[in-house]
Amino acid sequence: MLERRTDLALEAHELWRERVRDGETPGVRTETHAASGYEVTVVEVADAAAGRALGKPPGRYATLDLRPFWTHGEDALPRAAAAVGAELRGLLARPIRSALVVGLGNDAMTPDAVGPQVCAHVLVTRHLMREAAFASLAAVSVLVPGVLGRTGMEAAETIRSAVRTVRPDVLIAVDALASRSLGRLCTTVQLSDTGIVPGSGVGNRRCALNRRTLGLPVIAVGVPTVVDAATLACDLLAEAGLPPPAAERLRGPDAGVMVTPRDIDAQLRALARVVGYGIDLALQPLSFRELCDLMG
Repeated sequence: MLERRTDLALEAHELWRERVRDGETPGVRTETHAASGYEVTVVEVADAAAGRALGKPPGRYATLDLRPFWTHGEDALPRAAAAVGAELRGLLARPIRSALVVGLGNDAMTPDAVGPQVCAHVLVTRHLMREAAFASLAAVSVLVPGVLGRTGMEAAETIRSAVRTVRPDVLIAVDALASRSLGRLCTTVQLSDTGIVPGSGVGNRRCALNRRTLGLPVIAVGVPTVVDAATLACDLLAEAGLPPPAAERLRGPDAGVMVTPRDIDAQLRALARVVGYGIDLALQPLSFRELCDLMG
């Protein structure tokens, strides 16, 4: 059987239930709540056995449904950012005085440019901490490490050096993800306390970024921007009531094709503001209006 590919814990749980046709997944708990009017589905992976079943490290995964944002347009930005901020605050174990926000990905390839574009909307304050007017703010730094093919350095190597220099309380890593569903592309945000593997969304997995490799809490924020073509083909056939093709026909020499929305550049620009401002609201004691004033 061809394994459907997804980076979303919510979808991984759906796939597991489809395979076993059972109501409950041992070691996995799900719940749904609202944040600023947006639906959030939380998947809690309790132990290593449950993690192996879902293919996800144990931890908390919150998936925020942002479809209403696209319905209401620019007017929905404050509430959408507040929803992202609320879920991110829920993953922070304690008050944060300093944070390093890392934008993973390749800004020259739009579906992989989530991290760099989000970082453009993060309020950078570490260099202002000596000024009394900014004493109430958290010291926030931003790093966009680039990709191995352009820098000659693994993102993890650059990030480790920055962590040793900045010594933040938490690292927030932002990256593109892969979904199994076209309907979730650019309409969901996943936040987790398990760390992240850079490049996994676009099929180029690098060194993991987590507490074990970096020595501090790592919060992952991901936006699905691509669907694996083979996964999409299998799901469309299943919806039509047709059997899936043999795995070797979909995973042949032309494997690795990704599908992305035709207006991905416009969608990503809008989502980068939602996620970037959400990170700001989670880290700083500011209202949305105050944040906009400071960001100019």
